[in-house]
Parts: sequence; structure tokens; C-alpha cells
Amino acid sequence: MTDPRAAFLSAAASFVDQVTAISGRDLTGPGLGDWDLRALIGHTSRSLVTVESYLARPADEVEVPTAAAYYAAIAQAGGANTPEIAERGREAGRALGDDPAGAVRDLRNRVDTMLPAYADDYLLVTIAGGMRLDEYLRTRIFELVVHGLDIAETTGVEPDFEDAPLADATRLAAEVVAHSGRAPDLLRALTGRRSFPDDLSVV
Repeated sequence: MTDPRAAFLSAAASFVDQVTAISGRDLTGPGLGDWDLRALIGHTSRSLVTVESYLARPADEVEVPTAAAYYAAIAQAGGANTPEIAERGREAGRALGDDPAGAVRDLRNRVDTMLPAYADDYLLVTIAGGMRLDEYLRTRIFELVVHGLDIAETTGVEPDFEDAPLADATRLAAEVVAHSGRAPDLLRALTGRRSFPDDLSVV
């Protein structure tokens, strides 16, 4: 298993470098779905924004025990493609201002400074309920990696992720599939027994 804290900070640093590399581009160009590039970057930056804000919101109990359970709870609440999530992405994009690279760099530095004061088992309130910090960080690694790849698709600027965040994001995707009861479908596809089902998605 990877260290969620180290893998999260590594993924965040790669995201900052990626946004820096695309500085000066037209942020009103294509992003993902209904998002333009600014909104896609803004949504991805929320992987840092939420850690910063949630650390100040201690939880009384664990309501969501694992990162996989977090995504199951999100799916039950309507999934990742709701109008509310889309609008939060646009708002986050606008909040990056005229210097998105500087804004995400400052975010990453603030979170890096804050994290040492909190233990891995610190309980924080998330949109899905109370979680341990280390499990919540795994969800943020997943978001940074997946949306870093989305940004690469539309800009051609590949994120230079280290092995640890890539491995943890991939592991979490498999855990979410297993949590949903679709592990046999995933295993058959990964081992070449069958093609990937069109409806096999974790978001």
C-alpha cells in the first residue's frame, strides 16, 4: 500500500506543474463535458480546496469507512455528473482568477503546510459524511490523477505523476468496482477474457 499523504502531495505537485505548463492557453476552450478548460482545472483544484476546508471541520464519528465507500455514497446521491457538481467546478475555475498556476501552487503549499498538524486517523466532515483523513486523501489522489489525465486529453500536456499516486488511483478504482459487486467483470476484462462492459464505470 502507498502512503496516502505522500501520494496526495506528489499528485498535487504534478497537477501544479501541469497547470503551470499550460499557462497562457485559452481557458475558455474545451475541458470535459459541459466544462471549459478553466472549469476542469477549477474542479480538479477542489481536491486541494476541500482538504484545506475540511481539516477545519472535525467529525464525531466515522460514517464513511473507506475511500471506496465514499464513491459508493456519491453514486447513491446522484453520481459525479450532477448540476451542483458542474456548477461548483465552474465556480472553482472562476476563483482561480487571472493566474491559475499561481492559485493552484498557493493551494498546494497551504495544504502541505497544514497536513503535518493532523494525524492519519483524524476524523473530518466530508460531503459524504465523517471520514478518516488518510481515506479521504485517497479520494483526492484519485481526483487529481483522473482529472490530470482529462486535462492532458484536451491540452496535450501530460501530467508527470509518480508511480505511487498512479498505483493508488488504480487500486481505488478496482476497490470501487469490487464494492459495487462488479469485480468479476473487471477481472475478466483485465485478463483478456472479455471486453470491458460499456457500463463499467466508477464515477
